[in-house]
Amino acid sequence: MSQKTYSAKPTDVTRKWYIVDASEVTLGRVATQVAILLTGKSKPQFTKHIDCGDFVVVINAANLKVTGDKLETKMYYHHSGFPGGLRERSLKEQMELDPTEAVKHAIRGMLPVNKLRDDRLLRLKIYPGAEHKHEAQKPEAFSLMSAVRTDNKEGK
Repeated sequence: MSQKTYSAKPTDVTRKWYIVDASEVTLGRVATQVAILLTGKSKPQFTKHIDCGDFVVVINAANLKVTGDKLETKMYYHHSGFPGGLRERSLKEQMELDPTEAVKHAIRGMLPVNKLRDDRLLRLKIYPGAEHKHEAQKPEAFSLMSAVRTDNKEGK
């Protein structure tokens, strides 16, 4: 007798709340771990075409770590659609203006490009400081340091 492949249904999804401290590790590592939480890839009932992810609250976005000279060399581009309308901004300027946008941009780039991406980004809450307004949801603390360490051990 053959076993059937499990496929999650939208009614089967249970969402948890996680709180992530962005000042623990570098920007890329924050983005990858938050993208995994938003997609739900760490859950056993993960199904590609169903949004199984959780809610994620990112705090301390203003205290973001980057390596090397990325503060000066990493650029963000925006074009207005008109001739000569290309605007560029370095990571340092973006962090002074709005640090939450730099984190959101990195996490958005880590998510798969499909119809579920916008809904996943709606479950992402980013705050520049340590204060947030989601205490009523009782978010679990998600340690990025331990997640990065376990990923490195599995890779060796």
